[in-house]
Amino acid sequence: MRKRAGGRLLGAVLVASAAVVPGCAAPVDVGKLPGVYRNEEKGGEVRLDSDGTFSATDVLTGDTSDPVDFSGRWDFVDSETSDDFVYLEVEDGGLGKIGGLQLYPRGERTVYFWHDPDGPPTMKFTKVDAP
Repeated sequence: MRKRAGGRLLGAVLVASAAVVPGCAAPVDVGKLPGVYRNEEKGGEVRLDSDGTFSATDVLTGDTSDPVDFSGRWDFVDSETSDDFVYLEVEDGGLGKIGGLQLYPRGERTVYFWHDPDGPPTMKFTKVDAP
């Protein structure tokens, strides 16, 4: 007798889809966001300070072809219609007329810029432990 695996397959597909569909990310603990995040491959760094300020060094955002430095204030946006994100309000640096960027948290130790929603993340950063 042949068993049907359709239900199990459908369940596996739905679970895998939830991991990549916008708006389906796990909740973010805002209190754990402050810290230093680095991209070891390209050398960029994003620092989210607990006072609401941030700095970014040697970062590729997708809007520029060369790494840039910028700083300003950050605020967590708990979005009901898309992925939650950290809004970086740029006050100083090499982004020209851009007033802000979205930095997407994924879990407790990863954030990334995602310039093209149909493409892969532009640059991914992993939280480093304090010395």
